[in-house]
Amino acid sequence: MKKFPKKKYNNSNLFFKDYSRTKSELIDKLDYDAVSQICDFIEKTIRNKKNIFVCGNGGSASVANHFMCDFNKGIKISSKNKVVPRIISLNLSNELITAIGNDLSFSKIFSHQLENYANFGDCLITLSCSGNSKNIIDAIRIAKKKKIRVISLTGFQSKSHLKTDYQLDIGCKNYGICEDIFQSLMHMISQYIRQKFEIKNL
Repeated sequence: MKKFPKKKYNNSNLFFKDYSRTKSELIDKLDYDAVSQICDFIEKTIRNKKNIFVCGNGGSASVANHFMCDFNKGIKISSKNKVVPRIISLNLSNELITAIGNDLSFSKIFSHQLENYANFGDCLITLSCSGNSKNIIDAIRIAKKKKIRVISLTGFQSKSHLKTDYQLDIGCKNYGICEDIFQSLMHMISQYIRQKFEIKNL
């Protein structure tokens, strides 16, 4: 597993270059067969008109919300309303998250919502650098109970005790780099699906 930084930097230019180099190397080494399988499954779930739930903590929470935006608007427009994604970010409601966290437990902020919304055939995507956050683990547990498939994107070569249907690990001990790559993967997949509708006569 890569770690960054491994030393102290006094030169910002060098730090930026090494950060970018590390991220580029990790992107090049991604298991693109696994990415393709995840992409195909997401597209199939969208075409079957099932819900796709997505969640994460911290920076990954913002990626979850961005995921909802790019898919729900972008793919719908590109397909001229023929394909209408149903992406639901479990991070979207501060009111609901704080109510669940305060009245029940912070570990329940995602799973409690899944209990209300998820049905057979739906999908859960979790974004977690460690892969072991209690609220992520609990969401996966409820997803399995409700028999919905789970895609987990992790960062630190996590070995969670809860096996998921699709797992892709970045292999880097740096939150920022992992979250950058989560964002890149979201853009890759959404733009791949979009271009299938936008580019004619290939």
